[in-house]
Amino acid sequence: MFTGIIEELGDVVELAATDDGARLTVRAPQAVSDAGHGDSISVSGVCLTVVDQGPDWFTADVMGVTLDMSTLGSLAAGARVNIERAMQVGDRLGGHIVQGHIDGTSTVLSVTDEGSWSILRFSLTEELAPLVARKGSIAVHGVSLTVSAVGRDWFEVSLIPETLTATTLGALAVGDSVNIETDILARHVARMAEFTDAPSRHERTES
Repeated sequence: MFTGIIEELGDVVELAATDDGARLTVRAPQAVSDAGHGDSISVSGVCLTVVDQGPDWFTADVMGVTLDMSTLGSLAAGARVNIERAMQVGDRLGGHIVQGHIDGTSTVLSVTDEGSWSILRFSLTEELAPLVARKGSIAVHGVSLTVSAVGRDWFEVSLIPETLTATTLGALAVGDSVNIETDILARHVARMAEFTDAPSRHERTES
């Protein structure tokens, strides 16, 4: 589990194809400073498991389905990624609860420069639109953000200078793809709503 507060920018060393996925190696000194085999690290919003590591790098296996539904498959050596270690019990929850289980990707529709900060608009699929609300939380490339505006097929976030410089979001341009994860509470409410019209077991028994 993560908070969406990015700890450092990592550099992709290699993305090597395997029989059923890929093996990703990232240089991220802070993340590996106390990491061990089997630990979870979020790479641009995707929860990955450390399978190998060195003094300033770690390697993780990426399944084919993850490559298909995220931006990780398009990474190349030298690419920058947002890095966050899994939170510990007792940590401050500075962002929101982020699982690292992304819903898919979204496309940058517009970037509006407002001086020291920017407004970014992203596409939103019909499936995910009900899970995104104004003033709600969303993770974009692993960054915890507040939705500042939303439509039927888009949402916007406002990025402060710190977010623009401390994450990869400041380098985004129209047409770029990002990993998104909707709020876990919205997911569960939507799932519960699917059953509100279904007759209860008691009602079925009496009918």
